[in-house]
Amino acid sequence: MQIKVIKADGRVEEYLYTKVIGAINNALSAVDQADVDIAEQLAEVVTYFLYHEKKSRSVNSSEIFSIVKTVLAATGFEDAAVVLSERHFQRRLKRSRIEVVSVDIHKLADAQRLVATREPTDRTRWDKSRIVNDLVTRHDLCRQTARTIASMVEEKILGMEVTLVSSSLIKQLVLSDTAAVLRAQHQLQTV
Repeated sequence: MQIKVIKADGRVEEYLYTKVIGAINNALSAVDQADVDIAEQLAEVVTYFLYHEKKSRSVNSSEIFSIVKTVLAATGFEDAAVVLSERHFQRRLKRSRIEVVSVDIHKLADAQRLVATREPTDRTRWDKSRIVNDLVTRHDLCRQTARTIASMVEEKILGMEVTLVSSSLIKQLVLSDTAAVLRAQHQLQTV
């Protein structure tokens, strides 16, 4: 039976072993100890624990995060566990500071409206799950593909280190990343 992960926003998705491998390998890379084989072995420990030691078939994403940190620290990768925690809290902080402004920017005069907009109804907090829901409900993409696209967009937004983002920029990023993902899927199907 597949374990279900309860995300911070309440959504439920299937547990993905590959996401744990990625998180562990990214943490190891940050401390110059990148090793996919070690990341896979540690991810197997996390997965084994979830399937064999937990009594429930659902788990919070924060609980998986804690298990990953514990496994890293218990296996001699304390520095990677610290980096993982720091990055996690930095991302949460960045996300909390970003506001999306309902402005469609086409020319320089429109850009001035981005800063001038003070109405709370025109501003919302950044939430990548809105992209996921839009892609699933309005464009009939599968949830996993939609999550991949939303994550790609979020990486770009966080990398910009801005606190105000126009809705039109988000739309452009979503269109661009959707095209890239769909192109990659098509290429995989034709191979």
